[in-house]
Amino acid sequence: MSRLTMRHLRIVLAITDGGSLVAASQTLCMTQPAITKALQETEALLQVELFSRTNRGVVPTPTGLALAAHARLITAQLGHAAEELHDLRDGMGGRIAVGTLLSASADLLPRAIAMLRKDRPKLVVTIVEGTNDRLLPDLRVGKLDMVVGRLPEYQELQGLEQEALLTDVSCVVVRPGHPLVGRKGLRLADLAAWDWILPRPETTLRRHIDQSFRDEGIEPPPHAVESVSQLTNRSLVMDADYLAISPWQLANREAKAGNVAILPLLLKSTIGPIGISIRAECRLSSAAGMLMDVMRKLAREAETSPLLAGITSGDTGLS
Repeated sequence: MSRLTMRHLRIVLAITDGGSLVAASQTLCMTQPAITKALQETEALLQVELFSRTNRGVVPTPTGLALAAHARLITAQLGHAAEELHDLRDGMGGRIAVGTLLSASADLLPRAIAMLRKDRPKLVVTIVEGTNDRLLPDLRVGKLDMVVGRLPEYQELQGLEQEALLTDVSCVVVRPGHPLVGRKGLRLADLAAWDWILPRPETTLRRHIDQSFRDEGIEPPPHAVESVSQLTNRSLVMDADYLAISPWQLANREAKAGNVAILPLLLKSTIGPIGISIRAECRLSSAAGMLMDVMRKLAREAETSPLLAGITSGDTGLS
């Protein structure tokens, strides 16, 4: 292992990602014989087979996959080191890759980025939007510095650390003027026959939403549009009579702008923490650490949903 170089690791990564020696040679701007020779050298050093040769290319062995995973973290960390050293020279920049879920992308994260960039005008922030099932694997291999949004469930936390910032609840939103707006005593049973937009079934939030329906003794909508696209969902809600589930932080912002109306329904199963997930025992860059500090400050000052405030009073505050 002591004789392995970054060149070996980059070649293993290129072959793994490209699925062939030809693709790796194109990625690294090397000849195919040079790639072949370097791979043979790597396998000889480790005394293991890293790839199985097939008529369609090469397939990583379990050993190859393990080495590629470590190589990805090593190359990512070296990249972070270079960025931090450059940042320490002028203190004005840095680079952060953030994965974000809908619950944080509407208010908390953009406000934090805008505030931080006032002090660091050269800061480059890459935003990757998605759900935990897609973002957390990228976080584990070093493609992302952090994931901000609804925190994953316990079984998804292997190799990660999380910090809760604030409590969120999901809301049912409709267009202004929807027939349901203004109706008193609404229950989910009254809404079951309408057209719905829901998160994908494999997401944690969808499981919580489904549980809210079942808690009232009814089955979740069987033919919902499954989407986490904010633009698509907004269009369906504003242009038709669709009902959508939205994090309160986003719903509140849209309601104040007059784009949606929030129905006075408390989905207790969807109450959960919004926060930050990072790799366990990972040293963050100074820029990433500062972004976390700004989000902590904003979370302490964040407005609380009247839906949550109504839990103890028995009133949602929206009726």
